[in-house]
Amino acid sequence: MAPRELLRRMFDAAVASAQPSLCVPPHLPAASEVAGRLVVIGAGKASAAMAQAVEQHWAGPLSGLVVTRYGYAVPCERIEIVEAAHPVPDAAGEQAARRMLALCEGLREDDFVLCLISGGGSSLLPLPLPGVTLADKQALSRALLQSGATIREMNCVRRHLSAIKGGRLAAACHPARVRTLLISDVPGDDPMDIASGPTVADPTRCADALDILQRYGIGLPAGARALLETGAGESVKPGDPRLARATCRLVAAPQQALEAAAQVARDAGYPAYILGDALEGEARDMGTLLAGIARQVADRGQPVAGPCVLLSGGESTVTVRGNGRGGRNVECLLACALALAGHPRIHGLAADTDGVDGQEEIAGAWLAPDTLARAWALGINPRASLANNDGHGFFGALGDALVTGPTRTNVNDFRALIIEG
Repeated sequence: MAPRELLRRMFDAAVASAQPSLCVPPHLPAASEVAGRLVVIGAGKASAAMAQAVEQHWAGPLSGLVVTRYGYAVPCERIEIVEAAHPVPDAAGEQAARRMLALCEGLREDDFVLCLISGGGSSLLPLPLPGVTLADKQALSRALLQSGATIREMNCVRRHLSAIKGGRLAAACHPARVRTLLISDVPGDDPMDIASGPTVADPTRCADALDILQRYGIGLPAGARALLETGAGESVKPGDPRLARATCRLVAAPQQALEAAAQVARDAGYPAYILGDALEGEARDMGTLLAGIARQVADRGQPVAGPCVLLSGGESTVTVRGNGRGGRNVECLLACALALAGHPRIHGLAADTDGVDGQEEIAGAWLAPDTLARAWALGINPRASLANNDGHGFFGALGDALVTGPTRTNVNDFRALIIEG
């Protein structure tokens, strides 16, 4: 099998393993658990497909509302699907979040709330606390996305300026029973960092959010600063009785996606090694590091011998300094290409499993031994492209962009390197 074909098959297997139609049905409540109403709510890039899976496998009555990214809706009959903006929130998301909270008012003890949460939910539920406007949240989102802050740091800030995140959505459902089904897109799979944890307790504090903003030199409007400095933005804490009947189940995660890809590699005759499902750091640094590991395998047979496949997941970050068409996966891959310097036996792919790397409708890109040579032949300077955060521009010009369209799931970054024998 050609390296490029194998790389695509591994990526497709990773995405398929996290499809809601496969991973949601086993976690639905039994009919005996729902004495009153079944209300379905949720947010994220996979939430519409999750809602569809619920409808297809739940025979009884239900109602609800979920919000997903523009272009990620699927047909549902009983659950309303709303589309909104990602990664920078918009008014459609704010209105949907307000309506979702209203749906949770007046629930009774015998009601059952099924909450469908996946990556992207933070920007899709942008309901600010009093004193903060949607424009404030939009500006803050842009600043955080360009700062190089980790997803944990970004979500800590978001939880303390939100009227729905940080356990507040589950608190609003009290005294009903709440079961949250999670598709993880965060390193470590911590529920409070998946869509900023709308249904789970948050042990972090307003002071932590202030420290993060100071660390990255991000300013705040007066209303937001007052919420954090006075503690008025505190989220729902562990032990809060309103969360006593709220539980979470992780239904899909990066590790299982990498394992599915590894099996494809083994079936094709390549030993496969998962370097980690939670790798973090600057994308370009990660690319350089992965290239170093691949070189050691190819040239020294250490710590394993080629031919083989090296797989990794997680979420890198990008500190934006240029004005190119970026994306953390293509930035990682371009840095990897530069460090490999045309190594003749190493091929790669880096992509986001949701089909969107950064703010482009492009999942990621392929890397081949001749990547740099083809770029130079076109008059493209690879180092200049990296300095300008222009990974999509670089790989697009070579015809090496991976475009999948909406995958309707999200288990974060997927990176694969093939080392040929």
